[in-house]
Amino acid sequence: MAAKIKKGDRVVVLAGKDKGKQGAVTQVLPKENRVVVEGVNMVARHTKPTQADPQGGIKHKEAALHVSNVAVVDSNGKATRVGFKIEGDKKVRVAKTTGEVING
Repeated sequence: MAAKIKKGDRVVVLAGKDKGKQGAVTQVLPKENRVVVEGVNMVARHTKPTQADPQGGIKHKEAALHVSNVAVVDSNGKATRVGFKIEGDKKVRVAKTTGEVING
C-alpha cells in the first residue's frame, strides 16, 4: 500500500492540543500508523545522567501523532486529502483540493 504521508511532507494538525499547527514530518511509523511532526506534540521526558549526557534533567521532544490527526498542506496552505494517479508508468500522490502532484 502506498503511503499518503511521507517524511518531509508539510502537514497541519487536525485534532488535539496542537490543532492548527503546521510542521514537517520528521519520522513515519507505518506499523503503528503514527507520524512525528517537527515542533508539534512536545512532551517532557525526565532523563537520568549517563555518560553520553552527564547533565540529565528534563528534556523536551516531539511525540508521535496518529496519522488520522494530520493532513498534507496544499499549495494554498490549506489541509487536503491525498489521492493517487498514474502518470506514465509512475504512481504519484495528488492533492484532492487542487489536483496538483505532491512532491516527495
